[in-house]
Amino acid sequence: MSMNTALPELTWHCDVTDPAGTQRLAQELARHLFPGAVIGLIGELGAGKTFLVRCLAEALGTPDSRLVNSPTFILIQEYEGRLPIYHFDTYRLTRVRDFEDLGVHEYFRGDGVCLIEWADRVRSVLPGERLEMILQITGPTSRRIVCQAFGHAYVQLLERLRRAWATLDQPVRLTDNASIAAKD
Repeated sequence: MSMNTALPELTWHCDVTDPAGTQRLAQELARHLFPGAVIGLIGELGAGKTFLVRCLAEALGTPDSRLVNSPTFILIQEYEGRLPIYHFDTYRLTRVRDFEDLGVHEYFRGDGVCLIEWADRVRSVLPGERLEMILQITGPTSRRIVCQAFGHAYVQLLERLRRAWATLDQPVRLTDNASIAAKD
């Protein structure tokens, strides 16, 4: 008798028309984050990954979110807040091993929030349970943000975010595969 231990998954997307919409989304997401949360950020250059991190840092109480910038040459930045923030940028890494060598697994098991830009480049070493946010440019200031939750805690987080976003009178659509596919 084999057990299927696939994690539950949920996909949801929202459209934001301007930076203020991204800020509102980050504020709502920050309300639901928990110690040890891992969020992978994916999108082309200029999609707004670092801006989203800055908005999350502000929403989590970072004293000066203007200090948040892309850690491309430093690889990791740490910020204070309600939860510590560990901001990684894997854009310049040539090997997944270089990311692992940063001690990322210790951060993943820590009490902060891990935000990984260019997460698709290091997906093989990310925890199975995580949230991925894919930022797609849809106009000069507008973005579609596709959120994919993997694992119970992240499915619950995304459900709460989706419900809260709907009350903010924002355009909200569930994608065709948005059902919770719990297979355990």
